[in-house]
Amino acid sequence: MRRKDNQLIVITHLSQLSTFVIGFGSLIVPLILWATNKNEVDEMDEQGKQIVNFQLSMIIYAIISIPLIFAFGLGLLLLLAVAILSFVMPIVNAIKASNGEEPYYPMSFKLL
Repeated sequence: MRRKDNQLIVITHLSQLSTFVIGFGSLIVPLILWATNKNEVDEMDEQGKQIVNFQLSMIIYAIISIPLIFAFGLGLLLLLAVAILSFVMPIVNAIKASNGEEPYYPMSFKLL
């Protein structure tokens, strides 16, 4: 039987911020929460996929930005955008999830 658990979904969104606190975990923690709860909590499967896709996309953008740093410093702008999005979007989407709204992660590849 599936249950509705907005608090767990909010925690999953906010767990992406663990990188800013402990230096890693922005992909690992939400991935574990999603994988262990996707069949038990309503909307966890869909939102967990969005979170994991967003984090994988941010990692890809960060990797792409490294060689672009040597090309006119454009990589620094991309890296700054990745950092800002990685901090702001989990907070915005956690608030949306707590209100029962659909989250949206921009610049996200659909990998899962």
